[in-house]
Amino acid sequence: MSTRVVVTDCSFPDVVQERQAAESAGASFEIFQAKSEDDVVEVVGGADVIVVQFAPFGSHAISAVNPGATIIRYGVGYDNIDLKAARAAGVTVGYVPDYCTNEVADHTVAMALAMLRKLPQLDASIRSNRWSAIESTRPVRPLGELTFGFLGLGQIGKAVLSRIRPFGFSSIVTDPGLTDEEAQRLDVRRVDEDKLLQESDLLTLHAPANAKTAGFLNSERLARMKRNAVVVNSARGQLVVDTDLAEACQLGIIGGAALDVFQHEPLPSDSPLRRAPNVMLTPHVAWYSEAAIQRLQGLVAEDITRILRGEGPRKPVEGWVYHEAAA
Repeated sequence: MSTRVVVTDCSFPDVVQERQAAESAGASFEIFQAKSEDDVVEVVGGADVIVVQFAPFGSHAISAVNPGATIIRYGVGYDNIDLKAARAAGVTVGYVPDYCTNEVADHTVAMALAMLRKLPQLDASIRSNRWSAIESTRPVRPLGELTFGFLGLGQIGKAVLSRIRPFGFSSIVTDPGLTDEEAQRLDVRRVDEDKLLQESDLLTLHAPANAKTAGFLNSERLARMKRNAVVVNSARGQLVVDTDLAEACQLGIIGGAALDVFQHEPLPSDSPLRRAPNVMLTPHVAWYSEAAIQRLQGLVAEDITRILRGEGPRKPVEGWVYHEAAA
């Protein structure tokens, strides 16, 4: 029986690179568009290499794959995969944390600068026939007087940090994986959660959704932030309680938010975030460029080749990674 490579789901126009990698190694290759875990269970039975994008990959699906199988996630995050069940079953999980670092960092900084310079409010004022620049934006402070806070400073966080340097921000970081020596080298100040919330003029999130971080930004923590503070999230929607953030913006508890990811995607039509003032929304697109898509599929194809050669994935998930997540 030949080795079986299965793509449970994907949103790409084609999977030519992945198919070539599998078939060149003598493996069979199948692609599906599974939506639920039941769908996944149905298609991964007896699979040796499984590539998953958005479909939920829980314990029942893991128990259906061949012993010693490897799961590869199309993307940076992997919270749709039950890592605990995978470890217990001896199933390796790999991911692609480096295919869209620049794209996510660019998008994050673009959202941050737009919010701090209040471009959405200025645009809205003109569209409503008001030519009232100061009235529409007050207060605006020079960027060089502001503190940029990071929850997590992994690969993407560091790319954001390098991009904001020329603007003169002070930078503070909460990340248990960041050493004093690295903080000094990066010229950032390590702080605890309280100081991160209290001192940040802009708080950008670069952590994955796990037991430590899920629901991190809730009403209690939002109330500890500055009234003019801005939140930017291009990491994982599960880090933020959407209803709490919408209420905080509605009541003026914080100054606003820019979000590329949400607790539920697509964002429901009745989400209060759609009606909240000073909130800018983008549809989980920070990862995107045409080059990033090609890079992602090429790296997954490389992983398929490596695994079929017995080398294992290029980037295995090891331990409970705190640092970051994105597309």
